Amino acid sequence: MKRFFNIGLVLMVIAVLAACNPRKVTRVSEDTTIDLSGRWNDVDSRKTATDMITEALGGRWLLNFDREHAGKQPVVICGFVKNKTAEHIDPETFIKDLERAFINSGQVRLVAGGAKREEVRGERAEQQDYSSAETMKKWGREIGADFMLQGDIAQIVDSYKDEKVNFYQVNLQLTNIETNEIVWIGESKIKKYINK
Repeated sequence: MKRFFNIGLVLMVIAVLAACNPRKVTRVSEDTTIDLSGRWNDVDSRKTATDMITEALGGRWLLNFDREHAGKQPVVICGFVKNKTAEHIDPETFIKDLERAFINSGQVRLVAGGAKREEVRGERAEQQDYSSAETMKKWGREIGADFMLQGDIAQIVDSYKDEKVNFYQVNLQLTNIETNEIVWIGESKIKKYINK
């Protein structure tokens, strides 16, 4: 019995000592490069966004659309970006940056897609019953998209003993909704070496 008491006492002392070592959190600038695990992180998301914004807004597809449609801005709807990696990667962190760049450039218009579009349509449906006739928004006035943005995130992992390489490739493409023609493909590649 005394032996169990001593073991319990030792475990309790270890738990108390562990609790006395508080974790310290420090705020840093959002553009600070910190890579703790070697997995996908915010720095990778920012690099991907920068690569895609540069490629998309500098792409020939914009010039071609402008020439064919006399200065009209193309309308883009964002579709699904599939995460094919073994990690949890939320593509919305870099897709939102790309959408913001589209809008802020004044060259591309965006329409809501997916669940966001359904939420807007739900609000419009409720307005038919609950809003005054003067403020109620009408059906059938949505802007049709010219292009859909879709893509995927792939990963290759190579490891040997205490060394590991994580390679990520993000591919995005714009497809003409009417003709099914792919008019732009952008890519961003990231390679990380981890030595344990």
